[in-house]
Amino acid sequence: MKAGRKPPQAPVVTSDDDAALFRAAIGHVRELPATPLPPARPQPRPRAHMAQRDEDDARDAFQRGSEDAFLLDRGDTMRHRREAVSPRILQRLGRGLYAAQDELDLHHVEAVQAEAMLRRFLGESRAAGFGCVRVVHGKGMNSEGSLPVLKNVVDRLLRHRADVLAFHSAPPAQGGTGAVLVLLAPR
Repeated sequence: MKAGRKPPQAPVVTSDDDAALFRAAIGHVRELPATPLPPARPQPRPRAHMAQRDEDDARDAFQRGSEDAFLLDRGDTMRHRREAVSPRILQRLGRGLYAAQDELDLHHVEAVQAEAMLRRFLGESRAAGFGCVRVVHGKGMNSEGSLPVLKNVVDRLLRHRADVLAFHSAPPAQGGTGAVLVLLAPR
């Protein structure tokens, strides 16, 4: 401000009404032009409900294990390899010639929790750069029924993971049919 000029003074109002005092303090207000409403949200795309139901059914069947799927018994050997892996590597894995760099023990764990633990373990092991890990699932002596639950959960999950190159039941000195050695794809 320049010297000698006084700032404009607000008109003095002596009203006890707060609204009147506020209007007097603000002065003249001009109304803003009306703005158009924003466009309506687009309608969601139609979904194929049958396809979603089929995927949900397939996921549920995988979770609980299909009745017509091959189920392992207590003494059965677990073994599987991708086509890119030679049979010789699977034999070497079965003999325990690959050193396990980490281990997960699933004894006394429920099937759903074991599946989550195994998924997390495999992801962390691969992220750490491990090539071979051991999963101890037990022989299934305490399983309800005649089939080992955890062994079949581990087998089914390992077969469906893209980062698992091969797996084979461990040699007797490393757990036998109660453990499995898993070869993981490099990061």
